[in-house]
Amino acid sequence: MSDPGQNAVARVGVIDYKGGNLRNALNALNMIGTPGRLVSGPSDFDGIERLLFPGVGAFGDSVAQLDRQDLRAPILDWLASGRPFFGICIGYQVLFEGSEEFPGTRGLGFFSGEVVRFPGDDPSLKVPHMGWNRVRPRDPADPVWAGLPREPHLYFVHSYFPRPADPAIIAAETGYGATTFASAVRSGAVFASQFHPERSQSAGLRILRNFLTA
Repeated sequence: MSDPGQNAVARVGVIDYKGGNLRNALNALNMIGTPGRLVSGPSDFDGIERLLFPGVGAFGDSVAQLDRQDLRAPILDWLASGRPFFGICIGYQVLFEGSEEFPGTRGLGFFSGEVVRFPGDDPSLKVPHMGWNRVRPRDPADPVWAGLPREPHLYFVHSYFPRPADPAIIAAETGYGATTFASAVRSGAVFASQFHPERSQSAGLRILRNFLTA
């Protein structure tokens, strides 16, 4: 008999924007028994129940590639429909209106706010922010944090981070030097994080499993 929990999360789409880190995300999904299917164009959304947008890269290049592949409109339609979505790193940042990294480049604009760079006036602060850091959930009862410590340590690699216009969507915060930033946001079934769950060992795999089974 098949595992009903696995059947419930069998159709996971992974946005393929020709950027980095896709293999890590696919490997993580395989490790938790929910293989992902690459989504490279509008027709690939058929049959998908949950959508994952992982990756690393530059804001402007990533958005431009989404437009070249005609992915902007179907991603926005997906987000507006209330279906489950998990954005990771650049998949988190592109949800906002724009970025200091590429002034004038229009993000997806699903959330109001801008992506900003860590301040450069602290010589002791290494940028990019790279390595393990503590994540402080605002609502520990959110199912995405189930089974995790109160403030889990997760893996980061980034020089920029979103600054949401609406603080109510902030799901978790992280401190780096004197800066506290939104390390995750939540709005309905949309969850996105600056940390990399696919590179955060057992804690990250638990977050992905929680998202896929909630």
